[in-house]
Amino acid sequence: MPDILERIVINPAVRSGKPVVRGTRITVSDVLEYLAGGMTPDEILADFPDLNAEDIRAVLAFAAQREHRLFSVS
Repeated sequence: MPDILERIVINPAVRSGKPVVRGTRITVSDVLEYLAGGMTPDEILADFPDLNAEDIRAVLAFAAQREHRLFSVS
């Protein structure tokens, strides 16, 4: 999983430091909100040609890892 997580970057100069897909300004939260709203990965890829299927998997892996850390620290 570490390789896929390299697709997600945090840069204070991009989108106020929110995690984004490398090489884009598309945030992890944007993709998660689209998925939660009912969009399929194929619909997201059609709307955002800069993304690919691995990017969506990286978003999900990043969110899962962050969620795990939140509950592991408590």
